[in-house]
Amino acid sequence: MIFGIFERVFGKGSEGEVKQVIVVRTDLKMGVGKIAGQVGHAAVLGYKKVTREFPSLAERWEEEGARKVVVKVGSEKEFFSLYEKVKCRLPCALVHDAGKTQIKAGTPTCFAIGPYYEKEIDEFTKEMKLL
Repeated sequence: MIFGIFERVFGKGSEGEVKQVIVVRTDLKMGVGKIAGQVGHAAVLGYKKVTREFPSLAERWEEEGARKVVVKVGSEKEFFSLYEKVKCRLPCALVHDAGKTQIKAGTPTCFAIGPYYEKEIDEFTKEMKLL
């Protein structure tokens, strides 16, 4: 992917602090335990992707405390509108539910942005409400 090529050519850069943001759909009315599980899946998938694409950035995120922020969207339309905008510019990991408990199998529940540079993530998420 282009992100990994950029890092290998130009290095990790100095664009400020690194964080991960997880975007959760609240229209699905998931219980708190279900949300916690889905957010956990997103955090791990996002981290794995960045580890492959930006290994030094993933390491830096860990060294800085592996900061995560969880925000919410109120509809599937809002969720996919944001996801489509973000995935073109930043590393993202989309989570689909397995369908074993509260949600139909294959339903998109949340997605992780990053870990990546806070300044760039904030272009998309700064005004969003925390979960």
